[in-house]
Amino acid sequence: MLVVKIGGGAAIGSDAFANFAADVATLAEPLVIVHGGNATFSALSEQLGMPPRMVTSSSGRVSRYVDADTMDAMLMAYCGKVNKRLVAAFRDAGVNAVGLSAIDGGIAVGRRKPVIRGTEDGKTRIFRDDHAGTIETIDTTLITTLLAAGFVPLLTPPALAEGGIPINVDGDKLALALAEALGADGLLFFSDTPGLLADRSDESSLVREIDVANPEAALSAAAGRMIVKVESAIAAVERGVGRVIFADARIASPITRALEGRGTIVSHSHAAEPASPVTA
Repeated sequence: MLVVKIGGGAAIGSDAFANFAADVATLAEPLVIVHGGNATFSALSEQLGMPPRMVTSSSGRVSRYVDADTMDAMLMAYCGKVNKRLVAAFRDAGVNAVGLSAIDGGIAVGRRKPVIRGTEDGKTRIFRDDHAGTIETIDTTLITTLLAAGFVPLLTPPALAEGGIPINVDGDKLALALAEALGADGLLFFSDTPGLLADRSDESSLVREIDVANPEAALSAAAGRMIVKVESAIAAVERGVGRVIFADARIASPITRALEGRGTIVSHSHAAEPASPVTA
């Protein structure tokens, strides 16, 4: 069982969807796809006159402020355009795919955080009416039912909070929670880079391996939204997921090549040597 997270960057579009679909069509191992939609969400928000508002926490984590109107745009982007484009690509490749949000079937239920504190444009502020949240429970009933019937679930945020309120949850954390709940033996994170980079602007600075016994080395190479990805990967290994890999979503056969070792491998050794960049 694999859980695959496909990022939502601008470089991950229809060509990448087709590559993932063709690759999945060749795989015998059951899998669940979790996808993002951040670039599409941002573009739609701009078109609707609601430009993205990014908030940085005191620990350096970057998140989007999502009020009620912006949540409607998120539902349109994630659950509408991106999810259905991905389903269409998979169906075209002969993969029996079903598109879902984490709301469907109560897959992910969480707690809303209506008030957050953070920095926007260099100024510390308190943000109210936020629709961000954290995942508290995972129900895999719908997913396992679909898998047993031969379907490939394609899943996206948001999740659901009390009162029927959709909440923006981090897609990487959703993938982690699903991998743990499903007992997956592999969790693959795909983005628009070859893996974790020591220098975000230099693709030759790929970090080949992250040792969870020395997380500081990996976190020092991460920045912004990548911090959450690294933390989720480390947590996955610590919770028993056997294979955790950061890999490139822009290449042909992305899943197969990641499983062959292309990307950043997250492992647990007792040597605790620092993760170091290598040149390609």
